Amino acid sequence: MKLGVNLCFAVKRWLGGGRLASLVKEDLGLDYAQFSWDLVDPWWPAAERDRIAADYARGFKAAGVTIESSFGGLASYTYNHFLAPTPELRALGKEHLKRAIDMTAAMEVPAAGMPFGSYSADDALDPARREEIYKQALETFVDLARHAKQSGLSMLMVEPVPLATEFPSSAADSLRLMKDLDGATEVPVRLLVDWGHALFKPLFKEEADMDHWMRVCGEYIAAFHIQQTDGMLDRHWNFTRDGIVTLDGLADFWKRHHLADQTYLLEVIYPFEETDEFVLEDMKKSVQLLKQAS
Repeated sequence: MKLGVNLCFAVKRWLGGGRLASLVKEDLGLDYAQFSWDLVDPWWPAAERDRIAADYARGFKAAGVTIESSFGGLASYTYNHFLAPTPELRALGKEHLKRAIDMTAAMEVPAAGMPFGSYSADDALDPARREEIYKQALETFVDLARHAKQSGLSMLMVEPVPLATEFPSSAADSLRLMKDLDGATEVPVRLLVDWGHALFKPLFKEEADMDHWMRVCGEYIAAFHIQQTDGMLDRHWNFTRDGIVTLDGLADFWKRHHLADQTYLLEVIYPFEETDEFVLEDMKKSVQLLKQAS
């Protein structure tokens, strides 16, 4: 298994390219990472933002850790973005990803991504309204893919989420989005599928199954977020805890589907109140367990 880590675990704890890269390489023993926008806000003034982001990129490169992509975090996920109810909010969603693309380009990282967006409570219940906003969102994403190409990126990614008020949520939704964008964008748009999202039983029921996701839209999946979960909420627990995702299951899934180019990105979200010492030791233990399973 090709293992990496989303850097969300380090938010507000280990900052700066040299410091965090050393922790990922030396303490965790990993060679791949995904940069979180919770470390550098795409909305910061561009000059300062890009300088700080580039410092992270230099630190990771010097440590021999490849940042494969940058990705929206908790702060980015707060907003409705491309599926918001008003043109003004949707335009701000477009600007948000545009700025993130610019930041990613300054880091010389080849890919950027985020969830697609969320309908408002009223729009979510109106099929005609959902479709109208969705069609506009597709046009926006085509424009952003053009900007990504001009900025030097080679891919954009979308993360399905476990909420019926958002899009895409299901594997079928995800396939529709991929087919609607396939051939229409100047860089490929691919899926990043989170195991905890895909296994959310209250929404997906019998389709809460990773093999189902692979059957429906596996050809479009570029990477995975892995986390421990109970299938009842989006837990983002570490694999030091019990849950429905087993280490043997992760390894078997990788082998059965002949994965090679994708990355399992460990995405663990800790309470801010947790001690730094606990977080680091818990991350080290979990990576060791994953390596033993691989």
